Amino acid sequence: MKPVATGTIAPGPGSSGLAGAADTRRINEDVAAIAAHCVPGLQRALINPYCFDPPVSPHIAARAAGITIDPRRVAAAFEALSRRCAAVVVEGTGGWLAPIGEHATMADIAGALGLPVVLVVGVRLGCLNHALLTERAIRASGLALAGWIGSVLDPDMIWLEDNLATLAARLGAPRLALLPHCPATEGDAAAVAAASRLLFEVTPAAAHAPHAPHS
Repeated sequence: MKPVATGTIAPGPGSSGLAGAADTRRINEDVAAIAAHCVPGLQRALINPYCFDPPVSPHIAARAAGITIDPRRVAAAFEALSRRCAAVVVEGTGGWLAPIGEHATMADIAGALGLPVVLVVGVRLGCLNHALLTERAIRASGLALAGWIGSVLDPDMIWLEDNLATLAARLGAPRLALLPHCPATEGDAAAVAAASRLLFEVTPAAAHAPHAPHS
């Protein structure tokens, strides 16, 4: 599930998991990829309750469209998906405090769902401050940080292992996966699958997989 998405493309084969194969509406690329790996026939409104064409911050896109993003609508869609799926992974948009309205942020959607959180850390210069600030905000919200995933954005980052060790020592949650820098994405699925298995070991009582904000 991706509650809020901005930036769309013309529909293609990647949207085949959605109900109504003849749907010609534009779709977000991430949503199309998610739909392709979901239970067949799910309604797009459940996987992605809010989608906007411009690739801008959700609060700007929603304001331009005259729409208010309501976390309660997202929670209702999540509950509907939960009744049809063995597990639901919820992907964030833009970061933990990315604005979705005049005052609300993606953190409000995470709070409405009440799920444990996976933090995705874009590993490059500056990631330590970014990740630790986000970790503090997650814990301040009262939600659990189930783990983190490193995604190496800078292939030439010096002292990479030292930075990863610092994250491991200070985030206070297990590292679930490390995605190396690579233009091809074929290997990502295996790494994320391993992360999923570890995640369910870390949070065995969780009924659903966690919300995963981008960082």
